[in-house]
Amino acid sequence: AYSDVLYVDGLIGRDTVNTMPIATMNAFREHGTLHDTLDENVADAKRTLGDLGRVGISLDGVTDKLIEEGVRLFVDAADKLYAAVAAKRAHVLAGNIDGQSIALGDERLVRLAVETASEWGLQGKVRCLWQRDKSLWTDSDEDRWLGWLDSVDSGQLESYVAFAQAIGREGFSDALLLGMGGSSLGPEVLAAAFGRKTGFPRLRILDSTVPAQIHAIEATLDIGKTLFIVSSKSGSTTEPNILKDYFFKRVADTVGASAAGRHFIAITDPGSSLEKTAHAQKFRKIFFGVPSIGGRYSVLSPFGLVPAAIAGIDVVGLVNAARVMMHSCGPEIPPAENPGVALGIALGVAGSAGRDKVTISSSPGLAGFGAWAEQLFAESTGKNGDGLIPIEGEPIGAPDVYGKDRFFIDLRLSSEPEPEQETKLAALEQAGHPVVRIVQKSLQNIGQEFFRFEIATAVAGAVIGINPFDQPDVEASKIKTRELTAAFEKTGALPAETPVRSSDRIDLYADERDAMALRQASADGGVESFIRAHLKRIRSGDYFAILAYIARDAVNAAPLQKLRLAVRGRRHVATCLEFGPRFLHSTGQAYKGGPNSGVFLQITADDAEDLAVPGHRASFGVVKAAQARGDFGVLVERGRRALRVHIKGDLAAGLAALEAAVERALA
Repeated sequence: AYSDVLYVDGLIGRDTVNTMPIATMNAFREHGTLHDTLDENVADAKRTLGDLGRVGISLDGVTDKLIEEGVRLFVDAADKLYAAVAAKRAHVLAGNIDGQSIALGDERLVRLAVETASEWGLQGKVRCLWQRDKSLWTDSDEDRWLGWLDSVDSGQLESYVAFAQAIGREGFSDALLLGMGGSSLGPEVLAAAFGRKTGFPRLRILDSTVPAQIHAIEATLDIGKTLFIVSSKSGSTTEPNILKDYFFKRVADTVGASAAGRHFIAITDPGSSLEKTAHAQKFRKIFFGVPSIGGRYSVLSPFGLVPAAIAGIDVVGLVNAARVMMHSCGPEIPPAENPGVALGIALGVAGSAGRDKVTISSSPGLAGFGAWAEQLFAESTGKNGDGLIPIEGEPIGAPDVYGKDRFFIDLRLSSEPEPEQETKLAALEQAGHPVVRIVQKSLQNIGQEFFRFEIATAVAGAVIGINPFDQPDVEASKIKTRELTAAFEKTGALPAETPVRSSDRIDLYADERDAMALRQASADGGVESFIRAHLKRIRSGDYFAILAYIARDAVNAAPLQKLRLAVRGRRHVATCLEFGPRFLHSTGQAYKGGPNSGVFLQITADDAEDLAVPGHRASFGVVKAAQARGDFGVLVERGRRALRVHIKGDLAAGLAALEAAVERALA
């Protein structure tokens, strides 16, 4: 019954603005009242408001609600506009941007994801992320660690390329990167994906203190024609430092002490101890990282781009591809259309709902990506008893081997279609498991995926409610390792330990609490009874992790892969296969600080041949043993279910015996 110009006629006043639809404007032209009306009948208006207040209607309450609803309508309208622009942009860039589809399966997860995306849109949380607002997470120091958001705009690329070309002209046949965690995993992905480029050295990675692995990689090198890349953000990480000591002496013995420094470069943060060492030993070059970028987010910074350039990889193309994804995940893109944010919300709500075992599969050409993503997820989210447990290297099986705790991500090169893999993924989706498919348009677009996964991890951390940029539990095992190696430096021996059971090939170690629990679970006989009792502790929703402090190669991995799949098939739980000490700088954080749902089988072994570390009393074998024992000690302190298997004598025979014992224990 109201006049169609009611809200115009009564609200005309000087120095005011009134917005109205075209139809209302036309109606006012026809029959509106054109004079100042806003300050008419003020006394009547006040009396009316007083009457309303006396019957319980508050003007403040009405206007507060009106503002809230009005803002929501404007936000929704703006997001629809931005979404339309984003969709058009995605269409225009169809040949350049990688596709992503998210099928959450469970209706509850779908609803939670939609609600969370709506909340992120309404509260402007994507903009908060790009504004480096630490209140998006735990309001601690997150704002200090977001330099990776714009690291892809690095202006240093030309200098990296020029340095690489100079190295190529000097005839270096190999470049060996000595680093751990974020310093090594990104370059490893790039080296594996792009292979060797003509005119440039072959990029190799060494992230182990296992003597056999150091021996194996050294045997492939011409020391006099190898460039060594010592990569450590802090400059104080044990492994790259002692590896540098070892190879620096090897180079000095080969080319002379005065020329040795020319075979080394450093990548580190300004002011680190590694910078001082590099100056003292006259390294060829020092490249500085960005202090506001944590190690696991550093692949698109000097820690990833310098080794890539040295290997002859097109870093300009890599960064340009990353920029496409950076803009696609930008602050103006609504959550539902924002590929990184949408993936992060899916991971966060699924993980919080119990689907926290993120199972990563990929094309053969992207085989190394899973290990990089594994560190990103585990070290960023696995803390405070919460987080995501990444499952890498576990082949996709039939739906009936999985529990209801899985979340699947498949990254596939469009040039490597695998119909059989897609059939398996479709079966998982049909069975109600969340499945994310990402199709990478070209190998160069791996830069896009690095950025997508970094955004997704930061968002998942916000959804879960943790700080995705710290690693509070990584230091714990480092402290124990330092204590053990310090004891060795003083006494010449690691502290004595007594196995709970022994056989010809295997010794078993457990702390007193675990040993008692295993005996109560029928471990009353030999080694095999303890293994059987340990595996019986695996419950629905748990994961089983093999932590092997042996050389990481195909020969050693084969029996352990069979072992993990046997456990998955019989217990229907997620399984992990990790090699130490590499995983200490990766999944080690989640294993100690994440949900207490892991059952761990640590594997150590005698070293057929040890290696001395120049300038140190402790050898590589001693450091490796101390790292394993330190790791095991922290697992035990955190109440994790852990059993250590030490293989004596021939490693291959010991692994075969262990595999057979596990098979019998599962029968």
